[in-house]
Amino acid sequence: MADLPRQRASGRLPGTWRAWSRNLMRTLCCLFALASGMVHAPCRAAPDSAGFFDLTVGDLQGDLQQARAQGKLGLLVMFEMDDCPYCRRMKETVFTQAEVKAYFRQRFVILAVDVMGDVALYDPTGRETREKDFARAMRATATPTFVFFDLEGRAVVRHVGATRDAREFMLLGRYVADGAYKTKSFTDYLRGAS
Repeated sequence: MADLPRQRASGRLPGTWRAWSRNLMRTLCCLFALASGMVHAPCRAAPDSAGFFDLTVGDLQGDLQQARAQGKLGLLVMFEMDDCPYCRRMKETVFTQAEVKAYFRQRFVILAVDVMGDVALYDPTGRETREKDFARAMRATATPTFVFFDLEGRAVVRHVGATRDAREFMLLGRYVADGAYKTKSFTDYLRGAS
């Protein structure tokens, strides 16, 4: 703790302070949204990526209920971390594509979870946990990791790493949406799509 002033002066904060300040900014953004009437319930804003991610209160079981009510197929959870260059590339070059955004938002509730985060959340079964513990339980040890949950809260597809491009990410979405994951691996699905 004695090193904090020197670290602040250099513009670098320890990881826990970085997480704390990020969570503070999320909370302030949500309070602003509430005050301005933009949303009607408390929320935690996920990274925007041009509107790709949904707002969440950290209740994945509730998000599953929302997916059911909206006629969607389930949840897509992106496990990420702040300094992940592959996560940043996905956000800047893939999630900003109109076709990608429209396809995924029509079929899934899309959330982001920080693999180092201490923010409390409820997993798809309703169990209270923290972001980093949920990431560990989902074996999200590399970032990004994408986990698709069906409407029963079961993890049905887990994809580790960034896709090559928007086309491959779209194929990942179709692989899940069409149910191809039940009969073949994503690698085999990609070969058939070429």
